[in-house]
Amino acid sequence: MPEKRLAAPRLHRAARIDDAIHGFRVRWARRRGHLPTVIPYAGYGSPTRIRVLGRVVLAKQPKPGSRAAKKLQKREDRVRGWRSFTSVPLGDVDVLIEVEGIRRTVRADRGGVVDASVDVELDPGWHSIAMTAAGSEAVEAPVSIVAPGTDVGIVCDIDDTVMVTALPRPFLAFWNTFVLDVHARTPTPGMSVFLERLTAEHPTAPVIYLSTGAWNVAPTLTRFLSRNLYPRGPLLLTDWGPTHDRFFRNGREHKEKNLRRLAEEFPDVRWILIGDDGQHDEEIYGEFAVEKPGNVRAVVIRQLSPSEAVLAGGRSKPDQQLAGSAVPWVFAPDGAGLLEQLEALGRA
Repeated sequence: MPEKRLAAPRLHRAARIDDAIHGFRVRWARRRGHLPTVIPYAGYGSPTRIRVLGRVVLAKQPKPGSRAAKKLQKREDRVRGWRSFTSVPLGDVDVLIEVEGIRRTVRADRGGVVDASVDVELDPGWHSIAMTAAGSEAVEAPVSIVAPGTDVGIVCDIDDTVMVTALPRPFLAFWNTFVLDVHARTPTPGMSVFLERLTAEHPTAPVIYLSTGAWNVAPTLTRFLSRNLYPRGPLLLTDWGPTHDRFFRNGREHKEKNLRRLAEEFPDVRWILIGDDGQHDEEIYGEFAVEKPGNVRAVVIRQLSPSEAVLAGGRSKPDQQLAGSAVPWVFAPDGAGLLEQLEALGRA
């Protein structure tokens, strides 16, 4: 009897509409001479396996070193978020990964995002890998290799944790993504010093910035973190828009999934989880701490000011998260207070 093939899952109506619009944008961009371009993001991994991150888009490619290229770079350095959404993602294409003589081909998803694991042989520290799509120039992506024996890591939220937003939650993503210039973003008081002290105390600790922001703004966020002296580390963001079965991706699910993945990839690492009390960070971190107490060193929550809390729709209630938790929690409105409490507990 011939084997029956399972039917492919039917796409959500929003996804079908999105695909139709996207197809039109791809044809329009190609007619205007836009070429495949790989945007590299920082990755991470162990000496034997790395997580490669990037995005493939159709974009203008002026000649390197030309006046047009310099003008484009200068504009991108001060780009407002909405411009990052004007590039057309190129999905379902092969991307060649080259690292230390090893060549692997991975596949970008329907949104052009590359998120793949590749077997390697690398020493601990930062390395560069090459990424190339058909018709594109090769680009270099940084990758952080976590040293064997590392037992402390840092996971940190972005909005209202390392960067003050002070906006109503319904408008927060829109404002930060489409309006605000990177130079106008305000760092949270004391947080860069707090994170710097943690990394000085634990030199091999990986720093992972976990946020529900869109991959489109990764270059802008990377420049913000660097400009304000935050420790270098990969961003784990998400791809906005419809999926095959829903209108929008689930931000909470994105954070939960990546926390579990980090626990699987680095079973001996105990993470310091840093967030704020205006979103779901407490609930997400609390559930993870109960589920995997051996993978959590401490939960660190930046408390919003009264005005920030009102705009955020109130504070979350930590009692439920603290109940049954085997890990310490600290709360303070700024980095200095958080560091003081974490040092008092001997968990800094």
